[in-house]
Amino acid sequence: MDEPGPVEIPIDGTLDLHTFHPREVRELVLEYLQECRRRGILSVRIVHGKGRGVLRKKVHSVLKKLDYVVEFKLGDMGSGAWGATLVTLQPEAND
Repeated sequence: MDEPGPVEIPIDGTLDLHTFHPREVRELVLEYLQECRRRGILSVRIVHGKGRGVLRKKVHSVLKKLDYVVEFKLGDMGSGAWGATLVTLQPEAND
């Protein structure tokens, strides 16, 4: 059987990980945040769900390693509470 092609994700500042497998999360988060920076979107919400916290831990692990992440925190009641992480990014340098 043929593998499905790439999935097009809208770049609007919200990344919902519910439909992705945990093994896809690292690369997906990296690519999404890089594209947000290219487009000047510096406030990003990553929806990982509440569940057992597997996706949340994986997302936070990725974010801790990125030098262009200014800060990240769990969402408030209006933005997904502990089922989402709010990320602030540094703008891309204009060399």
